[in-house]
Amino acid sequence: MSASREHETSDDAKGHSGLEDVGRRTRAAALQLSALPTSARNEAIEAIAAALEEAAPAILAANLADREAAEADGISSSLYSRLKLDETKLRGEIAGVRDVGRLPDPVGARQIHRELDEGLVLERLAVPVGVLGVIFEARPDAVIQISSLAVKSGNAVILKGGREAVRSCQAIVAAVRRGLEGTAVSPEAIQLLTTREETVELLKLDRWVDLIIPRGSNSFVRFVQDNTRIPVLGHADGICHLYVDAAADIATAVPIAVDSKVQYPAACNAIETLLVHRDAAVAFLPAAGTALQEAGVTVRADEEAHAILIAGGLDDVEPATVDDWSTEYSDLILAVHVVESLDAAIGHINTYGSRHTEAIVTEDQAAADTFLARVDSAGVFHNCSTRFSDGFRYGFGAEVGISTQKLPPRGPVGLEGLVTYKYVVRGSGQIVATYSGDGARSFTHREL
Repeated sequence: MSASREHETSDDAKGHSGLEDVGRRTRAAALQLSALPTSARNEAIEAIAAALEEAAPAILAANLADREAAEADGISSSLYSRLKLDETKLRGEIAGVRDVGRLPDPVGARQIHRELDEGLVLERLAVPVGVLGVIFEARPDAVIQISSLAVKSGNAVILKGGREAVRSCQAIVAAVRRGLEGTAVSPEAIQLLTTREETVELLKLDRWVDLIIPRGSNSFVRFVQDNTRIPVLGHADGICHLYVDAAADIATAVPIAVDSKVQYPAACNAIETLLVHRDAAVAFLPAAGTALQEAGVTVRADEEAHAILIAGGLDDVEPATVDDWSTEYSDLILAVHVVESLDAAIGHINTYGSRHTEAIVTEDQAAADTFLARVDSAGVFHNCSTRFSDGFRYGFGAEVGISTQKLPPRGPVGLEGLVTYKYVVRGSGQIVATYSGDGARSFTHREL
């Protein structure tokens, strides 16, 4: 931070926000963290994992208390699924922390190394973003993922979880900070906010926070986007599709459809609409409809799909309306729409989709290639479940969120999305006047 900026903030912004002091301390921790070598950051990540293992009973007890309170408040099934942190899931999250520690360090990577002239060299180096502000609903496991990714990438983070997960988040952050106490990374690099009022205050900390990452419902993300001047990385909607093409193998398509909806229906990469080519509908829909209903899915079908499903022996099929095409259920509900062509499927997805993840099932490689090229989404899949759209499954170790914006980072955001870059020029007394006017010296622009 420049001296002028620090002076401006300390003199003019006192009292502007109740979180100014948190912002200052987090910024100081970020600057210290950004200068640490890879080994120091990796040691801190291992310390976090060990502290989480030691605190596992307290974390699980806190999560159980959160879930009991949430059930008493009538929490939705989708939010409850995101809130739940059992022993198996916690063990997997701790393993994910160690996976992050083993990933290549993105900080300091040299992206450009170019001689401008003899003795004048340009480098573009990857550097941490700085201070992250991450706001999320439920999802206490997000605290673990984000903390480890932040430390590995040299960033500090201010976390704000939902009130339904406050006990879990407090227990996790307490363990993380205890783990950091014996390392070169300051515990001040990981901060936790707990009240709704602090969410609004955090969005005002544009002098201290470099990037906001919201994780939650579409209305929640839109609120964040509309109420801050800080850059926002994320997605508002998760309306994903699976298209079963005329050349689909039915035995392949049915389990993919079931997995894409049922494996974790509250996830943003679960499908909300199943598109079926007319030529595949009679063979595919009865088999898929039966499997989906056996898994507890409520099927909402358009007129053509409805008739095929009823004729195929299903008797509990709801009619779909145009509103279903733009609805994110985050639940065991699936809209079904029969389309006349691949072009119609692509048009439907590009009209109603949220640019998250879309998939095609087909044995026709040309159709698959057309779909993958023309569907405008962060993730486009062929012959596999949309649920693979995930930072851990991509080998990122963990993710801080999903971005559906066109500019990078896009899709699941791991370490590479938490660094930016700076230009470094090393000279030996050169001045620009030498390279302008009559007799100007030429640049060499030689890659090194």
